[in-house]
Amino acid sequence: MPEGYPIPASSVQVEQEIRRSLFITTLEYAPDPDSARAFIARMKTKYAKASHNCSAFVAGVPGSTNQIGCSDDGEPNGTAGQPMLKVLLYSGVGEIASVTTRFYGGVNLGRGGLVRAYTGGVQAALAKLETVPKIDLLLLGVTLDYALLVPCQNQIAQFGAHIESTAFSDRVQIQIVLPSRRYPEFARWLADLTKGQCQINFLPPA
Repeated sequence: MPEGYPIPASSVQVEQEIRRSLFITTLEYAPDPDSARAFIARMKTKYAKASHNCSAFVAGVPGSTNQIGCSDDGEPNGTAGQPMLKVLLYSGVGEIASVTTRFYGGVNLGRGGLVRAYTGGVQAALAKLETVPKIDLLLLGVTLDYALLVPCQNQIAQFGAHIESTAFSDRVQIQIVLPSRRYPEFARWLADLTKGQCQINFLPPA
């Protein structure tokens, strides 16, 4: 299983003309619902003269429905926001928001045509989207005996961790950066290595 998940590296925009209507789909990074709503509001302001600014967001882990939202923005119910959201949920990309702006061209597309247009816009934008991995990290303070420093140094890479700093007194204090999802197994491993003779503290990010 990968340590993180893909998130947008930058915003991307595509334009499509469908039966004289112009569809402009914009994707942007949205780490939380407030960020997604702020992005949607900016797009509505930017394209205030558009017929519709339909939207969807998945402001969390890819495929998770814990922090989602969508809007048809005046299009027939279920023809825009929900289809856009479905594409985002199955995209494998997290923390992402989408707005599809429509300038009506005078030709009605029908429900099926609208669903295809809004779905296709998000799919086309995703095809152009560049992503980077998102990894939630913990900073841990670990205190252990001198004899265990080298075994710890040699083995923590198996958890995707690395040592940030080391300090020496009567015992060794090390700061370890660790992917948060690996913490339970790391803590069990460290307790076994030290026979329970270690201290772990959660530190604020530097």
